[in-house]
Amino acid sequence: MKKFLLPIMSLMMLTAVSANAQQQRNATVPSYTATKEDFKPNLVNQPGKQYPMVNSEGAVRVQLRAPGATSVQLDLGRRYDMTKDENGVWTGTSAPQDVGFHYYQIIVDGTPMPDPGTVSFFGAGRWGSGIEIPSTDMDFWQVKDVPQGSIVEKYYWSKTTESMRHCYVYLPHEYDLNPTKKYPVLYLQHGNAENEYGWAVQGHTAQIMDNLIAEKKAVPFIIVMDYGQGQNIHLTGKYAPVEGAAANDAFQVVLLNDIIPMVETEFRVYTDAAHRGMAGLSMGGGQTGRIALANPTMFGYIGMFSGGSMTVEAFQEAKGLEKTAKLIFMSTGSKENRPAVEQAEALKKIGVNAVSYVSEGTAHEWHTWRRSLYEFAQKAFK
Repeated sequence: MKKFLLPIMSLMMLTAVSANAQQQRNATVPSYTATKEDFKPNLVNQPGKQYPMVNSEGAVRVQLRAPGATSVQLDLGRRYDMTKDENGVWTGTSAPQDVGFHYYQIIVDGTPMPDPGTVSFFGAGRWGSGIEIPSTDMDFWQVKDVPQGSIVEKYYWSKTTESMRHCYVYLPHEYDLNPTKKYPVLYLQHGNAENEYGWAVQGHTAQIMDNLIAEKKAVPFIIVMDYGQGQNIHLTGKYAPVEGAAANDAFQVVLLNDIIPMVETEFRVYTDAAHRGMAGLSMGGGQTGRIALANPTMFGYIGMFSGGSMTVEAFQEAKGLEKTAKLIFMSTGSKENRPAVEQAEALKKIGVNAVSYVSEGTAHEWHTWRRSLYEFAQKAFK
């Protein structure tokens, strides 16, 4: 078990790095002076709202009318001071951002609040604002004139938590048209401080799958998106963890005892490992790796997007995984420091069908993970 634990010195270094990153995020800087004034409304603005805006270099400009405020800041990676005009309208501009989706907020006299110009998203542990920095490859997640699947909202009883739980399930367009056909199923997990809305909303899962299926680049399969924040899952009765058990273990208990049995009872899915997969981003990728290793005959398709990893040693110790695993997919953004490529190459050398993917020009954010799902889905269940 020691190989799964970070040495204390490494943990201390990670804590120091995290604290330093937080200090940098909280540092206040002047509003950025944009070099290009070609700002356009954000793609996820409220209907009729002009702000926030994004320009061609990826800078973000926000406005807020708050005549009585004494200090307003834009909090987007760093905190940018905003300036007030004679009408009480505050304006601030961020430095250029990486392409993709980013959470942000406005801080008014020290109090964080959503930007009233955008629709709301759940991320960073709250319902708040999001900004989409356009990229040149957005086409794969746009709504197109192709057969449309559906996102089903599902409530179900959890015997492990003795409470109702909630998930989203993507069903391909043909699901209701072909009532006797069974489908493979992918359990797809969100990241830290996010929830089951993430893949359905920020991730554009349905659009990615609809387009791939229409282009015959992916086989139709069902995707289950459930809540996996372990420290907020409270197991009860015989399922309650022993003292000191890791919080992330709680989601594994719910997945194996509640989610998978519910899906295999209420949806037309195959129930063997060859037609069952699990994937996730960041925290969800870490959960995927741990659960796959702990249950080596459960999942044939394993995807870790910017989170989790699988070494040769761990793979070999998970007895049975060498027969079950049909694909191990690991991805990372090019601006991240993740061992995906190296570990995939090492697994290939021992005969594993391991694939790595690098999302060019992106970091630890949603466009990396949309691209990862796009690549993974083309290889899954084939």
